[in-house]
Amino acid sequence: MVIFAISGTIRSGYDGDAGPNNVMLTASGANFGYVRSIPHFLGIGLGLISLILLNGAGLGVIFQTYPMVQEVLKWLGSAYLLYLAWRILTAGINKGESDSKAKPMTCFEAMTFQYLNPKAWVMSVTAVSSFALSGDYYWWSLVGISVIFLLVQIQTSSVWVGFGTFIRRWLATPTAWRRFNSSMALLTASCVVFIW
Repeated sequence: MVIFAISGTIRSGYDGDAGPNNVMLTASGANFGYVRSIPHFLGIGLGLISLILLNGAGLGVIFQTYPMVQEVLKWLGSAYLLYLAWRILTAGINKGESDSKAKPMTCFEAMTFQYLNPKAWVMSVTAVSSFALSGDYYWWSLVGISVIFLLVQIQTSSVWVGFGTFIRRWLATPTAWRRFNSSMALLTASCVVFIW
């Protein structure tokens, strides 16, 4: 029962709507295809696991003790989202050719982005406070939560990348590519509003 509750929290609280990760995964699927987007969504999962474990170890206390840390993360997150929006906007027409200058997000970049993503912080704090067991089973429960999050996140991220790959079929002209990338860049940049 706990597994279903946790996976429901992931789907509805994180991957259920078009937050920054999902918009970027859709753009990556369209621009680079499914296989080249795998490091991107694996990085998201690894970043989430590390946030869950760090929150379980008490990292949330730092935000209560030093509110300035949260303020700095807001600014960094906003700046990074705008940078990613620029990368999407300037991706150009990319149908997977190896000579293209545009590159998909790496595993490390996607993992690091989770530390600047307010939705990832909220989800990891909620997961630990809602599902971690007390006492001797505390760390085992954090490991269980992390594994479930990774398994569900890989599936839901695959759907968003697959959606982008599916959209790619209709992007036959340079104008269609420009419109698509402009829309994805605008959606990514608009996620800054949710940070503030």
